[in-house]
Amino acid sequence: MSYSATRLIFAIAVTGLAAIPLAAQAPAKPLTVEAIYGHGSLIGHPPSGLIWSPDGKHLTYLDGGELVDLDPGTGKPHILVGHAKLATLSGAAASEADNDHRDRYKMASYLWAPDSKHLLFDSNGRLWMYDLRNGTGIQIGFTGAAAGDDPKFSPNGEFISFVRDHSLAVVHLKDTGTPMSAAAQSPNSGILNGEVDWLYLEELETRSNYFWSPDSKNLAYLQMNETDVPQYPIEDWIPTHAQVDLQHYPQPGDLNPDVRVGVVNTEGGKTMWMKVPIKPAVDYIPRFGWADHKTLWIETLSRDHKHRDIYFADAATGLAHLVLQIADDKFIDDGYDVSVGMGTILLTNWTDGNNHLYLYSYDEGKPETTTAKLERQLTKGDFEVGEVLRVDHHAKVVDYVSNEGSPLDRQLWEVSFGGERRQLSTGAGTHTATFAPNGSAYVERRSALMEPTKVSLCQAPDKSAGADSAARCSPVWSTRALEPYQLRAPEHLEVKAHDGTSLFATILLPEGTNPASVPLIVNPYGGPGEGTVANRWSEGILFDELLTQHGFAVLHADNRGTGDRGRAFAQAAWHNFGPIQLEDQLTVVDAALEKYPQLDKQRLGWWGWSWGGTFTLYALTHSDRFRAGVAVAPVTDWHNYDSIYTERYMSLPAEFPQGYKDFSVVNSAANLKGRLLLVHGTGDDNVHMENSVQFLQKLIEAGIPYDLQIYPRKTHSIAGAEVRRHLFNRIVAHFEEYLKPPVQ
Repeated sequence: MSYSATRLIFAIAVTGLAAIPLAAQAPAKPLTVEAIYGHGSLIGHPPSGLIWSPDGKHLTYLDGGELVDLDPGTGKPHILVGHAKLATLSGAAASEADNDHRDRYKMASYLWAPDSKHLLFDSNGRLWMYDLRNGTGIQIGFTGAAAGDDPKFSPNGEFISFVRDHSLAVVHLKDTGTPMSAAAQSPNSGILNGEVDWLYLEELETRSNYFWSPDSKNLAYLQMNETDVPQYPIEDWIPTHAQVDLQHYPQPGDLNPDVRVGVVNTEGGKTMWMKVPIKPAVDYIPRFGWADHKTLWIETLSRDHKHRDIYFADAATGLAHLVLQIADDKFIDDGYDVSVGMGTILLTNWTDGNNHLYLYSYDEGKPETTTAKLERQLTKGDFEVGEVLRVDHHAKVVDYVSNEGSPLDRQLWEVSFGGERRQLSTGAGTHTATFAPNGSAYVERRSALMEPTKVSLCQAPDKSAGADSAARCSPVWSTRALEPYQLRAPEHLEVKAHDGTSLFATILLPEGTNPASVPLIVNPYGGPGEGTVANRWSEGILFDELLTQHGFAVLHADNRGTGDRGRAFAQAAWHNFGPIQLEDQLTVVDAALEKYPQLDKQRLGWWGWSWGGTFTLYALTHSDRFRAGVAVAPVTDWHNYDSIYTERYMSLPAEFPQGYKDFSVVNSAANLKGRLLLVHGTGDDNVHMENSVQFLQKLIEAGIPYDLQIYPRKTHSIAGAEVRRHLFNRIVAHFEEYLKPPVQ
């Protein structure tokens, strides 16, 4: 969508507009699958991918083929690089998988130069240096990749580096003709120098595997040797001659990529490998970086996810020593980010039962021998610290997101290294932010359960005014696109699990129904990670409303084993991938049936995606209460999924064979009750289609009928307006056919 599109309502356009009273509105407009999924987002597209220039004078984002700049002082938008200019920098169209990866993993398509006067555009592998002063662009490199090439400026702005052919390349901007050199050449496709593979990208949330030294003289990079990692074939059947993409994908018990960290000069030459004691092809290096221009810090994670260590290593000799250790008897939380500098280390962990911020110190003058000392736990209490947004070692402050005050909200907070805290955001809902380099301003994105994202530009509170001073925020973007639909808020439920733990849920009921006549559809995710019952906007709310317009009630609940509720709540999933989750969901279902007599306990349905799809199959094979289910992209055998994720909760197959047998739904397929619609994309590189094929084989052997929907080339997201319309119409039709009573 272009900057001028009328569906984008900027502050300058909405100032003074009052909300229209509901009583004065026309009758609610019915929702359709076409309206929700057929033309992009129904609410429009709030500015995303916002990037501050290094000098803090520009705040930019791409919109509809234009680069828009928001004035940091007023929030007013203007075009920095127009559509015509950007069109000349375009490259070849990216593949389905590349587009999915750029979207799913938030890969930037441009970045600011350190001088804040140039931009580097990455147009599907073609790198263009754009000069804002004269409006000209020069192609300075071709990476050969539409996604995952990870271009970067050196700190002094004299070089640009990127990944090409699994190697690190460096462009010399100051030299005539901007020559390119290979800093770390890969000998074959099984050796990735500085490149992030799928496993680290997805499961360790690694977004980059190489970093410039502060003095711009060296590059530190992670080498991943995937030679012995098994490969999975992803086949494309659309061409006359089918094509196969072989993906390195270690499954539980397989060899992992063999990883090590090296340092190489920008001109290339011999790499100095850091001597960090990890088990080859077993353990992980989730994060690393420069503590100073001579010293690296390197974080390691044991394969069983019980030991997280940080080392310091001498860049010149490779000698390394242990600085800090964290351990857990089940598994460590999966927040691996670390910030190191100026004698301090900042990280999160859940040692005290909740995820909190910890500050350590080390002797900056003796990095070759120092160890870390715990200075203080910066946050403490029965709440969770979520994303750490900014760490400023100079100003000694941390900006972060937390659910302190309400487990369903997410607020912005700031804490000093001395422990003084203050809340930056106001108002219920979910807040996150992108901070200017010096922290003086930030872009806030806020949403609530019934309020789509609103974007504001905020000036940070004046510290001299005291801890109670508030940020000054001006609206940048909001939408009124949903007003004609008059959406109804679901009701909140709090139900006690069998052990007394509070379970949070929401239920949305259709209007004007008779007693004991309403089918109920359960739609949990249920697996590890962020819960679905929270005070934030989700497109799923629209589909819930559509289902109620078809006469269904929709129930969401977060069971034990999901996140955001502390270590014990999350670790309920350890060696328990089904029973405790189903127990909690059925407890909430029973509470809902008791509270709302209009619900028909004989007409229950269930649907979910990914872990939620697996959960659908687990429920339909371990309970006879559900008449219909839809499973999208499910794992059906935990032997099939990747090593990092699965072993974190299930250990190695040899260590927990009974669990792999009992919790893999392929082994209970013969017990399937209710009518199943199974959905999968053939290009899914996350949950491979073999999962659905293996489950279907078991249904065939048991003589059980089923419905199947395949989406050619589509990845785990099954993205795109055409297929989304088709998919969600199929889901509605499935429940209409199998949950509604027969016509008399």
